[in-house]
Amino acid sequence: MNRRKKIFTKLKKKDKKAKAKLHKSNKPAYISKAEREKLAEQATNEIVDTADNTKLQD
Repeated sequence: MNRRKKIFTKLKKKDKKAKAKLHKSNKPAYISKAEREKLAEQATNEIVDTADNTKLQD
């Protein structure tokens, strides 16, 4: 009985790992604090640039 149980637990563990690899996580990728600050700065620069361009066209 013990030998059989060990075999089954090994197989279950292997199946569980294989199934986990198939399913993708819905969690978004991690973005570091420094990277978020860079992105925010770029976004504000783009907004300022577009605002300057519209003033020049008027």
